[in-house]
Amino acid sequence: MATTIRPPSADTSARLFEGGRSLFPAMAEAIEQATESVWLETYIFEPQGEAAQLVQALERAALRGVAVRVLVDGVGTRTLDAHWRGRLDSAGVRWVVYAPLGALGLALPSRWRRMHRKLCVVDGQLLFCGGINVLDDRHDPERGLLARPRLDFAVAVAGPVAQQAQQVMAQQWWRTESARAARSAQLQPAMAALEAALAPAPAASAEPKAFRRWAALLGLRPVARATLVLRDNLRQRQSIERAYRRALATARTEVVVASAYFLPSRRVLQALFSAARRGVRVRLLLQGRYEYFFEHHGARSLYARLLAAGIEIWEYQESFLHAKVAVVDPEGPRPWATVGSSNLEPLSLLLAHEANVIIEDGGFARALHERLGDAIRRGARAIDGSDLAVRRWHQRLLDAVALMLVRLGIALIGRSY
Repeated sequence: MATTIRPPSADTSARLFEGGRSLFPAMAEAIEQATESVWLETYIFEPQGEAAQLVQALERAALRGVAVRVLVDGVGTRTLDAHWRGRLDSAGVRWVVYAPLGALGLALPSRWRRMHRKLCVVDGQLLFCGGINVLDDRHDPERGLLARPRLDFAVAVAGPVAQQAQQVMAQQWWRTESARAARSAQLQPAMAALEAALAPAPAASAEPKAFRRWAALLGLRPVARATLVLRDNLRQRQSIERAYRRALATARTEVVVASAYFLPSRRVLQALFSAARRGVRVRLLLQGRYEYFFEHHGARSLYARLLAAGIEIWEYQESFLHAKVAVVDPEGPRPWATVGSSNLEPLSLLLAHEANVIIEDGGFARALHERLGDAIRRGARAIDGSDLAVRRWHQRLLDAVALMLVRLGIALIGRSY
């Protein structure tokens, strides 16, 4: 039975961004136009280089009376430069840290549950979502200046999905504020914050003309459908994984997945294998430069099975890959694309708070497909059986050890994967 392509929506528009260099000016411009509120969540918050313009826009918004609230993760952002913290506090930016580490740090498995979302909502009408932290493309917190910018993506969406995102962010912010106040034995503020978390957030204007204002300002284009998909540790434990599996199950011609850290669950692996068996071209763009032991060697433990199934593996060499995106059938009747913060690996799919936007629109899917194809051509190296054959015994041993330790970690938190 033929499937018709859904036409663009009148009240939803989107735009893809590659890297902070293109994203931060657009976010800063949107924040400059804010009249009511700005909500920001990020794993890493380092206001230097290209990222400084975004933080300066937050400061100016707070100074003119806009309610600005920032939530950062206690691992990704352990400290904030005193100069910037003073400026933001003076401007009236409200700031809270999700699950700051205690004396034992990450030694406790309960501390592995992190806030990994990268979200920003302006006036409840415009949403930014992706994998890009508040961090300059060429700066690495562990390694300093990079020779080439990391590869990452984000999306801006104007439409009703932004209202949903603001409600979710407000609830998370107040829950975190309640926990902070409770730890400080401030019981009355803790109860007030908890009540605010449980109360529904005020709705922003749903008038299409309000959304069209952002589209005109930032060059957003109408899309057929945009959906916010969240992962948390309560009611939405498998939402993002299920979205991937549904998209892979319906793939007809092509799948391209870019994931900085790749160690998917058995069910996602089976969905990839099944797509390849149906004749779908499946390409994986993965990290080619050593960054973290578990992610690097754990992913390579899967290479033989992936190649045997006919799946193409490309390792990005130009710089660090930080993208978490995918495209399914960009030229087909049911194009599907996702941009977000969730990697296909246990930390994202079992433990972290994550957020992805799914866009079912041919124009957007083709734009992301083109960017990924360019990244593969420009900066990636194909992996084949000969690469595996020449790997030395100690490298294969490290792969096996990494996979064993990942499985041990999953067992410690009492989950199956």
